Amino acid sequence: MSKRLSKKDAPKILTDNEKVMKDDDLIVSKTDTKGFITYCNRTFIEFSGYTEKELLGANHNLIRHPDMPKIAFQLCWDLIKQKKEFFGYVKNLRKDGGFYWVFAYITADIDESGNIIGYSSFRRKPSKQGIEAVTPLYKKLVEIENTQGVKESLSYFQNFLNDNHITYDQLMAALQK
Repeated sequence: MSKRLSKKDAPKILTDNEKVMKDDDLIVSKTDTKGFITYCNRTFIEFSGYTEKELLGANHNLIRHPDMPKIAFQLCWDLIKQKKEFFGYVKNLRKDGGFYWVFAYITADIDESGNIIGYSSFRRKPSKQGIEAVTPLYKKLVEIENTQGVKESLSYFQNFLNDNHITYDQLMAALQK
């Protein structure tokens, strides 16, 4: 069996080369309960820049871009482990060091007994205004995480939502319109 790729195998040199999704693109992937990829469609292969062989069995965090705040994934995992849905803007890292933005929908896969057996993620083209709105927010959250920690970043984000009188789900829905 070949080596399973993970975040530590991601490119170290980043570029400003963005691959932009078309309106009808749909990226699909499935993972097991530990986050290892069990399925990826052709569009995911194309956008990530990895081969199907490299992606299958790899940890999904392989494509996590360092511009993404850790709390975004904490929120995601908290929701999907509770069998709730996650929607969010995600900047992904390509194999060549470039990036691509997605609007992600992630949900738990449930067996007949109600047990989580994996996760499915469906990604579409994000709205331009959504990317423009989350980019400075994500930058601030990453800065706080790097200087004060994840707990402070989460507190900042919760205050941001409270100050704007909006829930996380309402924010994501408003940005994707």
